Amino acid sequence: MHNYRRLWAVLTVGAVALLCAFGFGQARWAQGIITVLGSLIALLMLIDMIKTLRAGSFGVDLLAITAVVATLAVGEYWAALIVLLMLTGGDALEDYAAHVANRDLKRLLDNTPTQAHRLVDGTLTSVPVDDVAVGDTIVVKPSELVPVDGIVTAGTSLVDEASLTGESRPVDKAPGADLMSGTVNGDAALTVRVTKTAADSQYQGIVKLVRESEARPAHFVRMADRYAVPFTLVAYAIAGVAWALSGDPVRLAEVLVVASPCPLILAAPVALVSGMSRTSRAGIIVKSGTAIEQLATARTVAFDKTGTITQGVLAVDQVTAVAGDAETLLQLAASAEQQSTHILARSLVSAVGAAQLLEATAVEEATSFGVSATINGQAVRVGKADYVGAPAPVAATAVYVSVAGAYAGVITFTDRTRPEAARTIRALHGLGVQETLMISGDAQPIAAAVAEEVGIDNVYAEQLPADKIAVLDGLKPTQRPVIMVGDGVNDAPSLAVADVGIAMGAHGATAASESADAVILRDDLTKVAGAVLIAQDTMRIAKEAVWIGILICTGLMLIASVGVIPAIIGAMFQEVVDTVSILYALRARKGRRDADAVAR
Repeated sequence: MHNYRRLWAVLTVGAVALLCAFGFGQARWAQGIITVLGSLIALLMLIDMIKTLRAGSFGVDLLAITAVVATLAVGEYWAALIVLLMLTGGDALEDYAAHVANRDLKRLLDNTPTQAHRLVDGTLTSVPVDDVAVGDTIVVKPSELVPVDGIVTAGTSLVDEASLTGESRPVDKAPGADLMSGTVNGDAALTVRVTKTAADSQYQGIVKLVRESEARPAHFVRMADRYAVPFTLVAYAIAGVAWALSGDPVRLAEVLVVASPCPLILAAPVALVSGMSRTSRAGIIVKSGTAIEQLATARTVAFDKTGTITQGVLAVDQVTAVAGDAETLLQLAASAEQQSTHILARSLVSAVGAAQLLEATAVEEATSFGVSATINGQAVRVGKADYVGAPAPVAATAVYVSVAGAYAGVITFTDRTRPEAARTIRALHGLGVQETLMISGDAQPIAAAVAEEVGIDNVYAEQLPADKIAVLDGLKPTQRPVIMVGDGVNDAPSLAVADVGIAMGAHGATAASESADAVILRDDLTKVAGAVLIAQDTMRIAKEAVWIGILICTGLMLIASVGVIPAIIGAMFQEVVDTVSILYALRARKGRRDADAVAR
């Protein structure tokens, strides 16, 4: 806010000076007012610059301070006023641009659930969301935000998950379905058993990540620092030579007035903040400007397998019916398991669909063994082989089914690759990534088969978390920067040691999300390629904005050095340069390429 106050101070004093000079004919009063203000602002800028130098960065404001002092010293006070207006206006514009660019990130904070309706002995009570405990039963009324993560136990409704997944089509939620906090219920009430407290729930976790990304110091000035020192030296050299050859100190002021560092100060951070805003709208939270820079130049991308390259959810593979048909066997098994929270139960229900489930009564779940229920008047058992009286179990992950006391068949499951995995790998190679790796704890044959299916270059199988870190640490400098993509708790260490760690946060572990540099909010692997594309666009626009400003400033300095640009005109020209640089940098908010189409 102090930048806005400085701008208003300059505008006020400028108005008073104009009134003195042209209203009352007192040019000396105007000069005195501007000189006092200019000296004060220059002192404040010098203090800020010293703080910047102590923080380890070159103070590019040195040029601006020198320009103000030089114009005041040679009596070009109107030019000094314009320079002050340019500097304070540029700083205020930076604040505004950052506010606009961050607006999409902050939208999440506006929808944070605060209340929940807890159901105890048939009585519904509104309580703060932080008071809800795991195991509580809550009711989510129509059109309400879901306050905490849970599992639907009663009711059916369409739920809008767009705030988390980006999917515009509402999702049907029935008993047994997972419900994520921050989603919006449809037109029917849902009774929900709480599985996570508010602090650990999906939406609050994302809000925490957003706040962390805003609070984290982004190394925005790093790129500007690469140009600041040579640009400052060139400006002083041109100004010094012009003064020496002309013998006129006014020539020094005329050169320095057009040597504004604003393109360096503003263009890079505005572009990077805009790029972070663009990733947010694409369903990716990037926590720092440094991560944007590393993503843009990544040479290697490493993936975990389970839950990252694969879906991480066991899907029905084969249904083998001993009696009757396979479709009926699957329907009976899913109907019996529809109220269970077991991972295989969810896979069965998903395979059949909520609309095809049959009514199950007398449901009993034997922990670690299976479920029994009565369906259409028949006793149905689903679970382990010995629980249902099946013959010797098969090698694959499976559930066995008996109907009316007789063994009826077996259903096997497999973890399938994500349908978008192969497209993502191709897209990354197309974006300039030289090598893709898969680092997995699975056996070599399984990992190799998955890698071959999706087109990954190299496989490291049977790797424990410590081994994954060793693989990343062992990469050559020519293979860096390296991106690591994972979703589980065991991925957290490797995400932390990679140059950029990306967590699949839609259904991933909190530990993975917290240790990552970027979090994908939607369950879509193509967002990895999208993040790289947006980062590349952002860095290209940032560099172009800086170079446009530098080249125009250098040209103006050379012209001013021969005395054809009066100081006041040069100050006006510089306003145009600053505006062009900032507006060009803001293009990073939209970019040049379609991030959603990169892996189609």
